[in-house]
Amino acid sequence: MAKESKSSQAEVQKWLGAIRAYDKEFEPWARRVEKILKRYKDERRQTAGAEVGSRFNILWSNVQTLVPATFARLPQPDVTRRFSDRDPVGRVASLILERALDYEIQHYTDYRATLRADIFDRFLGGRGTAWARYEPHSRSASLQQPIDGTQVSEDEVTPAAEEVLDYECAPVDYVHWRDFGHTVARTWEEVTAVWRKVYMSRAACVERFGKKGEKIPLDASPEDLKQALRENPELAEQQRAAVYEIWDKSKKEALWLSKSMKEILDRKDDPLNLEGFFPCPRPLYATLTNDSLIPTPDFALYQDQADELDLLSGRIDGLVRALKVVGCYDGAMPSEIARIFTEAANTDLIPVKNWAAFAEKQGLKGSIDIVDLAPIAAALGTAYEAMEQIKGQVHEITGIADIVRGVTQASETATAQQIKGQYVGLRMRDMQKAVAEFATELLRLKAQIIAGFDAETLTAIAAIDQLPEPDKALVPQALAMLADSPLRNFRIEIAADSLVQLDEQEEKESRVEFLGAVSGYLKQTAEAAQVVPQLVPLMVELLKFGVTAFKVGRTVEGVIDQALEQYKQAIATPQPPPPNPEMVKIEAQTALERERMQAEGQREAAKLQASQAEAAAKIAADKEIAQIKIASERDIRMHEIQTGAVSKELSHRREMQMKGRDQDMQAGLKREQGERQAAEQKDQAQTGAQQGETIAEAMAEFAQAMRQFAQAQQALAVAMGAPRKLVRGPDGRAAGMEVVK
Repeated sequence: MAKESKSSQAEVQKWLGAIRAYDKEFEPWARRVEKILKRYKDERRQTAGAEVGSRFNILWSNVQTLVPATFARLPQPDVTRRFSDRDPVGRVASLILERALDYEIQHYTDYRATLRADIFDRFLGGRGTAWARYEPHSRSASLQQPIDGTQVSEDEVTPAAEEVLDYECAPVDYVHWRDFGHTVARTWEEVTAVWRKVYMSRAACVERFGKKGEKIPLDASPEDLKQALRENPELAEQQRAAVYEIWDKSKKEALWLSKSMKEILDRKDDPLNLEGFFPCPRPLYATLTNDSLIPTPDFALYQDQADELDLLSGRIDGLVRALKVVGCYDGAMPSEIARIFTEAANTDLIPVKNWAAFAEKQGLKGSIDIVDLAPIAAALGTAYEAMEQIKGQVHEITGIADIVRGVTQASETATAQQIKGQYVGLRMRDMQKAVAEFATELLRLKAQIIAGFDAETLTAIAAIDQLPEPDKALVPQALAMLADSPLRNFRIEIAADSLVQLDEQEEKESRVEFLGAVSGYLKQTAEAAQVVPQLVPLMVELLKFGVTAFKVGRTVEGVIDQALEQYKQAIATPQPPPPNPEMVKIEAQTALERERMQAEGQREAAKLQASQAEAAAKIAADKEIAQIKIASERDIRMHEIQTGAVSKELSHRREMQMKGRDQDMQAGLKREQGERQAAEQKDQAQTGAQQGETIAEAMAEFAQAMRQFAQAQQALAVAMGAPRKLVRGPDGRAAGMEVVK
């Protein structure tokens, strides 16, 4: 036990020695940063020769320009497969991780605040640091009543509530530039251990370290609060315990200790299982050399110019104060001379009582002497010109130009503005790239922690339920891939332009360009696919290659893969051979001939039906005519017998009349038949039902004619059966018969 205690004390002394070595190495830098902060907040003493209120805070102006120029909005995480091989599982896994990262940085404010604070520290002190960690949140799962409704009595012992996982998150903490440290090294790759100082309350110490937390003295506070705590004793409860969280890369372990205790508070083996082990990215540095990790703040490079600006500002302030109309006049002259400068307004005339004496002194020229302002104005103009020159030097040192500040002249041509933008962009793009790399490294740490989340957590924060159905089927395999070394399988990047202010016009033009390029390529692909279908897979892969170059195009990569897979399945499915064009032509002609024959058959059937109906009508008519003829002949014979020769003559006449009527009837039938045939030839496309209706109408007309003929025959028979008398002519011969009324 004693050996373990001594070993623990030795280890504590080793790490305290490493902390002291770092503090000694970086103490000059820390003092410089403190002075820069005071100058930024305008808390410094007056520069020699400068008057109060005459300083020019170029540091504040530059920082307020550079911070939004490098970080104006939250980045858009871009998670892609490390290799562009066709891998649907990898695509779904990268999509899940990207959606989870986007949820983390959008839903929680820690990433935004930490990134902005680190960028601020980089442009002031020259270094910004951050720290990633895993934070699970649990809740008590209290026992509920049984489902069957059985009540639990108060006498029964209730088990303790079970702690279950509620949700998980991967926050990133901002680490103050004074609270971060590492082993002394020349480059970041040589660093073997990193640490941060955390200020914890008594409750936090007990919750984190148990009984050991009760022994840690509350004898520390942040450097910025020490003065306030000394001046306000009532703030004593805000005292904290300074606990060092040390991550030793050589042993792959994390440990916690306090300077006020001689033992290790806690120790864990590789707590987060990160690929680079350290829970912090490489700090965001300003200016570094290859022999030290002590950064050089940007302000140190133009501090002399800033002092000159302060000096010129003081002199300009004095010249402006001196630039006023002052002079003297003869006291023996009338007092109206002073009234000229104190009372006179525009175009006012001041009366002079003793004009003769005033005129004798040559008026105002001989009575007053004004201080010459020309040298003062010239000096003031020179001071302003010198100030602008010095500001130009500062802009050249810092990389700030008028195009970044938005002070370009309206008279400048677009080409001139573009050239200036390209010139300035060389320095600005380098700064933006450094910020983007720092933000990317911080996101990679979050991604590794998120990949180890519970499946339910990932399902919730990544909205997996909203994925397309083909992608949902790959989710189990994708989650397994995420759990297996995520950084080895995926590439996480943040574009530098995703952090700067969005140019909506440029975004619109990019989208229009994307749609135009894709539309043209799809048109060409469709034309080529009709000629050579085997080239479709290659064309689809080329489309993916072009689409993934656009950020917006990566969202449709899954749709492209799905379309290609459907096409391959369609190709693999056996398809019947294409029909022979000659056979298709023959079948079409056969179908047409079959339809023509069917129509011809229908017409012939209708014609036959009409002929049969016509023949039946003719037979019936002939029969009726024959019957009428027989009855007429019988009547004629009876009348001939009764009337003798006159009856024969009348019978002959009646027979002739009957023959004429018969001929007329036959002619009518033939005419009707011809009309029906002509109507049939005129409209051969009529259906059999329509033809039947036409025949029925003709038969009805024919029956009506027969009825009229029968009525006429009946009337004739009645007339022939009536009593008659012989009529003789003047010569006494028989001239005819006359019905007796």
